[in-house]
Amino acid sequence: MEAFSREGGGVTDSKAAVPTPNEKKSEKRTSIPTFYRQVVAELRKVVWPTQQQLTTYFIVVLVFVLVMMAITAGLDLAFGKLMFWVFGGRDA
Repeated sequence: MEAFSREGGGVTDSKAAVPTPNEKKSEKRTSIPTFYRQVVAELRKVVWPTQQQLTTYFIVVLVFVLVMMAITAGLDLAFGKLMFWVFGGRDA
């Protein structure tokens, strides 16, 4: 008994999704104007954030980066002092 039926859309035939070398040769490259039109069409589908959302996201990312920088700098300082203490480097 199969877990998924092929008619139900569960499991797909992986060989059908991968083109054979003969099929690859018959495919033509997309022209530059067609590619540009497709890119523009996809960008029109994008839901762009509002100015308020953009400002909020910017502040959240900035605070997160600053916190991570402080944690990294603190750990770097602590491990540096620990290494000088363990290996008897110059007095800190």
